[in-house]
Amino acid sequence: MKVMILAAGLGTRLRPLTDLISKPMVPIVNKPVMAHIIELLKKLNFEEIIVNLHWYPEAIKNYFKDGAAFGVNIHYSYEDKLLGTAGGVKNAKDFFGNKTFLIMSGDALTDIDLKDLIKFHKQKNGLCTMVLTTVDEPSAYGVVILNEEKRITGFQEKPPQGKEKSKLANSGIYVFEPEIFNYIPDDEFYDFGADVFPQTVEENTPIYGYINYRYWNDVGSLSEYMRGNFDALNRKVEVNIPGTEISKNIWVGENCTVHEDVIMSPPICIGKNCIIEKDAKLFGPLIIGDDTLIKERAVLYKGIKWGSGYIGKDASLIGAIIGESTEIGDQAHILENAVIGSESVIASGTIIHPSVKIMSQQIIDKNNHSY
Repeated sequence: MKVMILAAGLGTRLRPLTDLISKPMVPIVNKPVMAHIIELLKKLNFEEIIVNLHWYPEAIKNYFKDGAAFGVNIHYSYEDKLLGTAGGVKNAKDFFGNKTFLIMSGDALTDIDLKDLIKFHKQKNGLCTMVLTTVDEPSAYGVVILNEEKRITGFQEKPPQGKEKSKLANSGIYVFEPEIFNYIPDDEFYDFGADVFPQTVEENTPIYGYINYRYWNDVGSLSEYMRGNFDALNRKVEVNIPGTEISKNIWVGENCTVHEDVIMSPPICIGKNCIIEKDAKLFGPLIIGDDTLIKERAVLYKGIKWGSGYIGKDASLIGAIIGESTEIGDQAHILENAVIGSESVIASGTIIHPSVKIMSQQIIDKNNHSY
């Protein structure tokens, strides 16, 4: 069965992390979230894949290339203008060859049993099967209403708290029959959730909901992004964590130098080519990207540091996220829920207060700015 991965979105809810990168490329335990999706597909023998692109397309193409390194065949469908979830799929119609096909979100984290999903779809014999996941806060999602046969009978878009008719959220994973293209116009922005599915229900066309009891995270906010990383570290979702597990729940990449006096408390994932200097303290859950320098006596706790750049002497990162190639000066302190975009510089002695967001490619000087 052929698969399309939806990867054309702008990822605005993850800014500043997505200022310079597309959302499918944001790392979960030091791999792009889309890499975890492709590894899941390969594990279950889904090997023919097409990916739609729009925002920073070359980053995705340069990383995944033709898919050979992942054991799959990847094709690409570029959208000069965004076509929406349904419009993007219609744009790639010829790839599917008039057969049943699977759609996956390229920016969500999951270990769903896709074989069981396909089995359910065949049993129901409907036009579409939509994957649904139970969520704690339905008001943040569009929820789906099912009857006893798991047929979809209606929708609620972000219902007020306590007014929800369901706690089942659309998870952005679908199995379609080729007749779905009859519901999607050519070369037009069109969305499955807003346009296609309400029409099928209104016309009494059978579409079904498959309830996913395994892990799913839409990585739809900065807090969910952090949770997804920490859930992966804590093995709440089945993904391949890169590096060697040198002790329980501590993974270290190749060509790393970790001074013997460094204190490490799991879970921790350290990327390739990192240097951790004397008396640094690393307290998990913590993720450090490739090619990062952690200088003497730095303290990192419950944070995510993307690759390259450095954390200076006596500096600290506490419950924060730091983008690619960002430099944190000596005795600078990045506090709870702060997020710093990529290619930024935080001057020595600067304090970035809780929940502050710094856009990418900024220089923050403690003498000129208050954060």
